[in-house]
Amino acid sequence: MEQPNLNYIDQLAGDDAPFRQKLIDTIKSELPTEIDTYKSYLSADNYNATAGSVHKLKHKISVMGMEKSYYIAEEFEKNLKNNSLDLQADFEAILASMQNYIDGIQ
Repeated sequence: MEQPNLNYIDQLAGDDAPFRQKLIDTIKSELPTEIDTYKSYLSADNYNATAGSVHKLKHKISVMGMEKSYYIAEEFEKNLKNNSLDLQADFEAILASMQNYIDGIQ
């Protein structure tokens, strides 16, 4: 599995350290909430809303430089729209990897 990174954020921020930190802080504050929302919709068997959460999380996956994971999320989103949980385990492994990575950043 590919690992999250800050390469895209570093490219966006360039030499602007305060902007870089703001982007990181935004991800650190939003990611846990978005994951909780995803889990809440999933536990309620609301696949359409879950697909919406996955769509939103895809942007974080992309920003964290996880191109292959983005495509897994995209397929999982389609599956949810078809009332299928295929790729759920893969998607949740991606989320765990992202959360672990972001928790380790100061």
